Amino acid sequence: MRLGLALGYWGRGPNPSHLDLATEAERLGYDSVWTAEAWGSDAFTPLTWIAAHTSRIRLGTAIAQMAARTPTATAMHALTLDHLSGGRMMLGLGLSGPQVVEGWYGRPFPASPLTATREYVDVVRQVLRREAPVALDGRFHTHPYRGEDGTGLGKALKPITHPLRADLPLLLGAEGPKNIAQTTRIADGWLPLYWSPTRADVYQASLTGLPDGFMIAPMARAHVCEDVSEGLLPVKAMLGFYIGGMGHAARNFHADLMARMGYGDEARRIQELFLAGRRQEAVLAVPDAFADEISLVGPRERIAERLELWRKGPVTDLLVTAPDPHTLRVLADLNG
Repeated sequence: MRLGLALGYWGRGPNPSHLDLATEAERLGYDSVWTAEAWGSDAFTPLTWIAAHTSRIRLGTAIAQMAARTPTATAMHALTLDHLSGGRMMLGLGLSGPQVVEGWYGRPFPASPLTATREYVDVVRQVLRREAPVALDGRFHTHPYRGEDGTGLGKALKPITHPLRADLPLLLGAEGPKNIAQTTRIADGWLPLYWSPTRADVYQASLTGLPDGFMIAPMARAHVCEDVSEGLLPVKAMLGFYIGGMGHAARNFHADLMARMGYGDEARRIQELFLAGRRQEAVLAVPDAFADEISLVGPRERIAERLELWRKGPVTDLLVTAPDPHTLRVLADLNG
């Protein structure tokens, strides 16, 4: 199991420790470093900055949002950064949900998310292969554009820049069972939002017949500390925000996933509190047991025991969000 560093997206401003953590992760032998985006900082610019200050560690987006860019624009970002970094780029994509897609990006959430994802990946792959001009008569992504509001003058094009790699790794953030199953067919890897090494059966039906080399790369908060309850508070804050705030009460993929993992009543309570403006109560309503099983928190000996559970399962890459270099060093030592 390889280790990666997940830096996420910025809050109010750039995190001054991100570059130091990334360079330390490279020094420790971590395989990859990942950035993200929501509705603030973008994923590609910080990753480019990190690329300029490193030489070996692979660079991934976990995730870049599909609604933020056309698939050809996303492919341009990926092939550009792949060239600049000497072939270290990995493209992680996600569809997000209706609240973000329509509220922030001002686009309709696709009526068929699986079809929209499949078409998006198809176009990105065509750009990276550069075998012919990009052409797709899709439901959501059509190249050249043929809509009634167009001029009819669109021309199928190949990228001017020759991509460094036609097989640049492409991963998808997927939560629903059908979306995960499709990911195993059209992508090179899967980026689970929550992964519990004791509940791998939740995903078993969607992960049958995995192709060779397929990456399963979940994110997990890691923190070497003495007080487990205190160490879990950032995990609970993240869960409270995702489950309560990143989705509508009637349609929240994160809450649905928590329910499939055995915490349906708790997910509904978190949503109710968050949407009522009682955010701190929503965070405290996140069960410690759930926060604990999807993270690596506590003294070194405890983390060592729990890390073995992750190593025994199908996870190929553990992407850790760690607040300090000491935690990175402990994990690197424990993972061998």
